Amino acid sequence: MHSRPPPCSFAWQLCWLLAFLEISLSASPLTRSAIVDLGYSRYQGIARGNGVDEYLGMRYAKPPLNELRFRGPEDPEQTDGIVDATAFGPVCVGVGQRTSDSLGEDCLFVNLWRPSNSTADSNLPVWLFIQGGGYADNANFNFNGSEVVKQSGYDILFVNFNYRVGALGFLASEEIRRDGDLNAGLLDQRKVLAWVQQHIRQFGGDPNHVVIHGDSAGAGSVAHHLTAYDGRDMNLFVGAVAESTFWPTQRTVAETEFQYERFAQDVGCGGSENTLACLRSVDITTIMHYDVDKPFPGGSDSPTPLWYFLPVVDGVLITDRLYNLFMQNKFIHVPLVVTDDTNEGTSFGYNASTPEEVIQFMKNNYPGLSDEDLNQINQSYPLMDPLPKHAAYFPSAAQAYGESTFTCPGNHMASMMARYFSSYKVWNYRFNVQDPVETANGMGVPHVFELPAIFGLGDTNQASESFANVNAKIVPITMNYYLSFIKALDPNVYKYEEAPVWKTWGIGYGQRLKIQTGSTEMEPVPQDQLDRCLMWKGLSKSMEH
Repeated sequence: MHSRPPPCSFAWQLCWLLAFLEISLSASPLTRSAIVDLGYSRYQGIARGNGVDEYLGMRYAKPPLNELRFRGPEDPEQTDGIVDATAFGPVCVGVGQRTSDSLGEDCLFVNLWRPSNSTADSNLPVWLFIQGGGYADNANFNFNGSEVVKQSGYDILFVNFNYRVGALGFLASEEIRRDGDLNAGLLDQRKVLAWVQQHIRQFGGDPNHVVIHGDSAGAGSVAHHLTAYDGRDMNLFVGAVAESTFWPTQRTVAETEFQYERFAQDVGCGGSENTLACLRSVDITTIMHYDVDKPFPGGSDSPTPLWYFLPVVDGVLITDRLYNLFMQNKFIHVPLVVTDDTNEGTSFGYNASTPEEVIQFMKNNYPGLSDEDLNQINQSYPLMDPLPKHAAYFPSAAQAYGESTFTCPGNHMASMMARYFSSYKVWNYRFNVQDPVETANGMGVPHVFELPAIFGLGDTNQASESFANVNAKIVPITMNYYLSFIKALDPNVYKYEEAPVWKTWGIGYGQRLKIQTGSTEMEPVPQDQLDRCLMWKGLSKSMEH
């Protein structure tokens, strides 16, 4: 698809050594990058000296403050002169957090990395990353895209951004529908998709070759963008990666009115003549004091649900629940990669000592489940082999939550895309790279553990020492599969030379790639997991209330 050289595919250790030497030798002061005129602002970033320019903290929308709180994003304001784009802007403040210099309500910023020699005629593929955080916070903020740009052969652009979360992004009610916008956090993401279409060419990117990639809630967001407006294709992207797809409970606006009323009462706006106007006038400190997880109706605070403010079915952007939309073929048909980790639920699993505690944990996160449903879940996840540093039923609770919320929704996405689009355009992997520290802590291969292997060591805010030593060989394998998909919409075209061919999901039950140090190979999805996923699919309607 592109004539430039493939990603670094020889002697990966030598590549890393050269990269290290390059950074060491370029320790001289960084120089300014070219000025890019976006019409509303002229931005100047940094030329890093490694062949990559970075532009940080660019506004893609007006500050969502005061009257713009609980509304969709609006176009950024015009500025005069040259705007400095050499530092990240504040990240969107989320559930249980307080504002600071690095966390705020004024947070709608986008960041970009490009080859320093790119021009408006370069037409480079664009990797647009949507961070996760359970729609509660921006958990994967400010990843550095310079390494993937380099390892692509200077053949892509990388973009990431912040979006509103928690109450500021997902508070819902009919009053907000009348005088605001539902799912503001997802509308922020749509705004960035539109920003890329409008402005990416000025940086050297191809607006007709944008691949969206999200992890966790970012992957859930990818599912929402695939199904947005009943799956209407607005030509915003040509491929998608859903890494550890997150499908939590998904309610209608009517089913979240309790949340709006509770929040308004908490911040002192209950009983106001105009509740929404009052909520817009409340200072951010008070807002964040009550932007916290609370029990759902029918649940309890022992334990408190993992996620509270979430996307809702609004009848416009989100027309139905995700299981239904994919089953009804109401999604955009594009090449798709779907992934999960072996132990998705250990990062969230309740440290249960008894089967009754497993039931309570699932009930609090999915209050719509009946007693019959909960008994069925309990039978499907009996006592398992113990894990270090955890109670007896922790493995059962972790596997139940991991499969219900991450693995099985991802498998459903893959199956429906293969059925309605093409069985040869869908790929799935299970990341099974063992880390000595995680294993000793009883976590196995936890949720989105592979992030440093995708983006490069030191370029995420998630550390894993083993990727620098015992698991070093898995980094080029993982990264190059991603780079190949971004560039060619196929993970095999530019794969690492030692990596096996990643076969497609196929028709029916599907097959996946097991990514494991020294043993990366294809495997079928095991029958017992398929049976449990079929159970979760049957329970999906109850789980989404």
